[in-house]
Amino acid sequence: MGDLLITVAPTGAETTKDDCPQLPTTLTELVETAQRCEAAGAGMIHVHIRDGEHRPTLDLGRLTETVAALRESTRLVVQLSTGGSVHDPLDDRLKVLDAAPDSCSLTMGTTNFGDDVFLNPWPFVCDLYQLSQERQVVPEFELFDLGQVAALHRLLRLHGLPYGGKVHVDLVMGVPGGMPGTADALVAAVAALPAETTSWSATGIGRSTLAVALASLSKGGHLRVGMEDVLTLAKGVPVEHNDQLVARAAELGRLAQRTPMSGDEARTLLGLTAG
Repeated sequence: MGDLLITVAPTGAETTKDDCPQLPTTLTELVETAQRCEAAGAGMIHVHIRDGEHRPTLDLGRLTETVAALRESTRLVVQLSTGGSVHDPLDDRLKVLDAAPDSCSLTMGTTNFGDDVFLNPWPFVCDLYQLSQERQVVPEFELFDLGQVAALHRLLRLHGLPYGGKVHVDLVMGVPGGMPGTADALVAAVAALPAETTSWSATGIGRSTLAVALASLSKGGHLRVGMEDVLTLAKGVPVEHNDQLVARAAELGRLAQRTPMSGDEARTLLGLTAG
C-alpha cells in the first residue's frame, strides 16, 4: 500500500511554449505526460490546459475533452485548476467544474503573484466551495500564506466539510508574494492547519523545490511537483520531461521509507469513490 501522494502539475499557465518547447501543452502531450508520470509514481494530476496557439484557456469543451482523455488513458485522480491564469474572469473559473473533474484546486485568498495579482475574493471562494460540494468534486485547498490557513478555518466553520468528508491541503511555497519556501514556514503552516485536515502536501516553487520536498517528507506530508512549479533539475540543468520530477520525488520518498500511492489509493485518501 502506498502512503505518499505525488501530484504532478505538468503545465501551469505562466511558462510559454516558445520559452520551453518541452512543456506539455497539447492534449496528446498531456496524455503522454500523464501516462509517464503515473508509471513514475504520480497518483494525481493537476491540470491547466492551453488553446491551439499554446495560450492558457478555460474553454469548457477543451477541459471536458481533457478530463475524458486522462480518465481513459490513466488511473490518475484528475484535478482541474480553477485558478487558470491570473487574467481569467471569476465567472469563467467557476465554470471549470462543469467539466466534472474528480478534484479541483481552491485557493483560499488573493495573493501577489510576482508582478501580478492572483484574485480570490472571499465571496468567490465561498461560491466555488459550495459549488464543489453540490457537484461532488473534491477540492484541494491551496494555501499561499498563513492568512489563507486562517481563511480555511473560517470556510469549514461556515460551510462544513467538502464532498467526501476529507480535507486535503496543498501548501504553495516560494511564490514571490506568498510564504517563503523554507522548513520554518512549512512547520508554521502545518501547525496552524484546521483539526479537520486529513492530509496535506507541499509545493516548492523554483529553487525552493527540494527544500520544501524534504521538509514535507520529514513532517509526514505529501508532495506536488511538476514543470508548472520548476523548470530545472539543478542549476543549468533543464527538466526535459515531468516524469523526471515525479521520479525524483518518488526516490526522495523511498529514502524516507514512503511508497508512492496509486491513483486508486489517492482516491481513498481524498474521499473519492473508486471510478
